[in-house]
Amino acid sequence: MKIANSLKTLKTRHKACKIVRRRGRVYVINKQAPRFKARQG
Repeated sequence: MKIANSLKTLKTRHKACKIVRRRGRVYVINKQAPRFKARQG
C-alpha cells in the first residue's frame, strides 16, 4: 500500500479505483487491481 500526499493522481491510474474515507483517513481502494491501494493521512 502506498502512502501518498495526493490521492487524486492515484485515482486516475485505473478505472476501478475508488476514494473512501475511513476513521479520518482517506483511502484509494481497487477490487480489480489491489496493487493500487493507497492511503493518505
